[in-house]
Amino acid sequence: MSYIIVALGNPGAEYENTRHNTGRIVLDVFAKANDFPEFAPDKKFKALISEGKVGKTSVLLLEPESFMNNSGESLKKIKDFKFKLSGKGKDKIKEVTNLAVIHDDLDIPFGSYKISFNKSSGGHRGVESIIKAVKTQAFVRIRVGIASSSSVVKKSQDEETVNKVILGKFSPDQMAELKKLSKSVSPALSVLLVDGREKAMSQQGSY
Repeated sequence: MSYIIVALGNPGAEYENTRHNTGRIVLDVFAKANDFPEFAPDKKFKALISEGKVGKTSVLLLEPESFMNNSGESLKKIKDFKFKLSGKGKDKIKEVTNLAVIHDDLDIPFGSYKISFNKSSGGHRGVESIIKAVKTQAFVRIRVGIASSSSVVKKSQDEETVNKVILGKFSPDQMAELKKLSKSVSPALSVLLVDGREKAMSQQGSY
């Protein structure tokens, strides 16, 4: 494979359509839009996977089955990560050039997304687990907003409040809106795979 796209979430029917599974929902739409085969369980990666191509780029789509906080477990068996050093002096970083992670983000309004690179986890434990697994935060992230005007969660609020929001389910109307947003994210992912990070980062927006 030449590119790996990881969608964060939790396995099992009880977590379907929850805000914390936004990454999986978005990746499912991308997979269908690009005629990837159905996701299938893979014991080696402890994940659901699907492999295909976008343009000339071979792609592995991966949805960890090890629960959100241990998402990085699925990446430990991947031998095809491509690393490079970029920047100079104190700004020098080790980056993963063929990894993108899709996840929910409480700092972004629902209906919007951002493509980021070399950002901290922002307290997202799934992202923290990925960073530990690849030993760098310098990779592409597609951050999909789940905050709304009626449910704004600040980082200062207690963990119980945050968990109630992120593990809550989308309403049918919200699911329809998220699917609509996912159809905007899919072309941006294709740009990332074909034209690279810089071009893709100009694609972020809303539905």
